[in-house]
Amino acid sequence: MPDIQIYTSPFCGFCSRAKSLLASKGVDFEEIDVTMNPGKRQEMAARAGANSVPQIFVDGNHIGDCQKIHDLDATGRLGSLLGIG
Repeated sequence: MPDIQIYTSPFCGFCSRAKSLLASKGVDFEEIDVTMNPGKRQEMAARAGANSVPQIFVDGNHIGDCQKIHDLDATGRLGSLLGIG
């Protein structure tokens, strides 16, 4: 199973949608809340090249944001990235 990390903040609808999609795939993921942790937000921005949440990484590779993982799912490519298909 790949190592999945998602940078989030509370009350973010896009974060909720992305986490729901990952959960529906039955994969475990590490959620990193950047709200009260400027160091984690800087880490996310450096890794992703973006300041918006969510930002998703699989095995250290930047997958993208909420829209990107939903696009990957719609085209059938998300499962293979998550090691489930």
